[in-house]
Amino acid sequence: MLNRRQTFAGFALTFTAVSFGLTTAARAQSLAWAPTALTPAQARTVDAVAELIVPATDTPGARAAGVPQFIDRALGSWCDPTQAKLLRDGLDGLDADARAAHAAAFADLTAAQQTALLTRYDDVRAPQRRFFALLKELTTIGYFTSKPGATVALRYDPVPGAYRGCVPMKEIGRAWAT
Repeated sequence: MLNRRQTFAGFALTFTAVSFGLTTAARAQSLAWAPTALTPAQARTVDAVAELIVPATDTPGARAAGVPQFIDRALGSWCDPTQAKLLRDGLDGLDADARAAHAAAFADLTAAQQTALLTRYDDVRAPQRRFFALLKELTTIGYFTSKPGATVALRYDPVPGAYRGCVPMKEIGRAWAT
């Protein structure tokens, strides 16, 4: 027969386990799209990294612009096999480094932990430098060729007017997509 202390300890243990499970489930975002060239874990990592590279501010971020889906399509359709292998291996390595350092997948880390790992990858002497450079390149290409990137972050004029060279930047405000 259980006494009050054992019952209370059992409730406390159960509550802690359920709370931990709910917290972990809340952090483990599910993707709103189905990857075709990436594994689901790689797609979650791409989603997190792309949003760190181009975060949502007063303009849409990489996630809202569909950059992770763009990278998935690029890997499946036009990246050469060497680039695709470099990116897939790099994503797996990034996730493994996150697990080794913080016992969690990269996508489940805090923004500060993710930024610290990516800062190490961005170091000139880092062996992962080529992987991270390719990922940044695909992210920026995907973002600035998306509708939100070309129309909100950049200015867009589908029928540009007359050419005026050497216009002061303060006159136009920001770069043009066309």
